[in-house]
Amino acid sequence: MKTKNHLPSIILVIVAGLLGQVVRAADVYVSAAASLTEVLKEIAIPYEKQSGDNLVFDFAASSVLARQIEEGAPADLIFSADEAKLDALQKEGLLLPETRKSIVSNTLVIVVPNDSTVDFNSAKDLAGPDIKKIAVGEPSSVPAGIYAREYLEKLGIWEKLTDKIVPVESVRAALAAVESGNVDAGIVYKTDALISHKVKVAYEVPASEGPAISYPIAVLKDAKSPDAAKKLAAYLESAPAEAVFEKYGFLLKQ
Repeated sequence: MKTKNHLPSIILVIVAGLLGQVVRAADVYVSAAASLTEVLKEIAIPYEKQSGDNLVFDFAASSVLARQIEEGAPADLIFSADEAKLDALQKEGLLLPETRKSIVSNTLVIVVPNDSTVDFNSAKDLAGPDIKKIAVGEPSSVPAGIYAREYLEKLGIWEKLTDKIVPVESVRAALAAVESGNVDAGIVYKTDALISHKVKVAYEVPASEGPAISYPIAVLKDAKSPDAAKKLAAYLESAPAEAVFEKYGFLLKQ
């Protein structure tokens, strides 16, 4: 009596299972605000292992990301630093509205080079003679710059600072300008200041006094991997992800 060799069948089952995993894995293209660079890269490590999906990030100013999407750039999920950019994309019918939700918030800070001796008691000190150049994200399009202008207008000092303002393409560019010493101060998010060893916080804008900063997400209507993008969006609200956001200084939305 011959005994059947089941080994080939077992191998086929294993191979089929592995192939199934490969098929199920997806490349998820994520367009994310520059200020989210480090936190999302850290969140991606356990998420990719858990989900099997590969996250492909495009980090830039939210205004740049929105324009790229309008021009047809591939994206499954957008994670903006303000609501206005998503408002525009939603108006153009480029989002799945039911997937839109604000995830985290942030606060503004004034940063100066580590060797700066200028003392700040309030943001109004930006108008002082020791501060000649102030780097901010482009105030007409970059969220961090828009927030900064809104806050300075509220204080009644924006007009006094216009000759000092150095507009740059993103909040990270504003941080870099301060780090290099090319400007005397910059207005960035608190989370940006926390990742730099070359600047110090001269003044932190209280959340109750500053602009309402919101970081919303949404899945794109033409997403190549909509289900995978929705799965990632859900994970960004999970306890493990929230812990990483808090670690980097982001404020969780209530």
